[in-house]
Amino acid sequence: MIAADDRALREGIPVTSLPRTLLDLAATVRFEWLEKMIERSEDLELFDLRAVEDLLYRTVGHHGHGRLRKAIALYKPSSFTRSRLEKRFLELCLGVGLPQPRTNFVARGFELDCYWPEFRFAVELDVFETHGTRAAFERDRKRQEDLLLHGIAMTRVTGPRVEGEPQEVIRRVARLLEQRGFSRLDG
Repeated sequence: MIAADDRALREGIPVTSLPRTLLDLAATVRFEWLEKMIERSEDLELFDLRAVEDLLYRTVGHHGHGRLRKAIALYKPSSFTRSRLEKRFLELCLGVGLPQPRTNFVARGFELDCYWPEFRFAVELDVFETHGTRAAFERDRKRQEDLLLHGIAMTRVTGPRVEGEPQEVIRRVARLLEQRGFSRLDG
């Protein structure tokens, strides 16, 4: 059954919404055609990135999910990093074919270092110097619980681990993303 948000009426005829149509086509058409369809919808001022991202959040597992996610990457705001550690972590993610996380993204009132909204999964990149007090330690644990209560899973990765064992770190993050619905077959 197609969700109400994914349906529309066009001249009295029931049709799927533009985001849903793009998702369904992403499963069957050549990638270049998908990109052209998105570009054309932008030309016609019909493309709504937020609506497409909302649909992707609700349709993890759909055969077109990964291809549509990849096709809209151009339309997403570019990720900015505040540290060499964030930049290194992004390089690791992209180097093994993980989707690009949003960096310094605010979810539920909390700024997250790296966040995949479609998988409701975050990675916090920690260094002792920024979290080295008892009060910060307590705040961080409560924050993680608050996010989990809102359905957002988070893992913490330290700077020394990113530098000392980057392949193990990224392998584990990939596994955690897979537990949240990411599939390497999507891309």
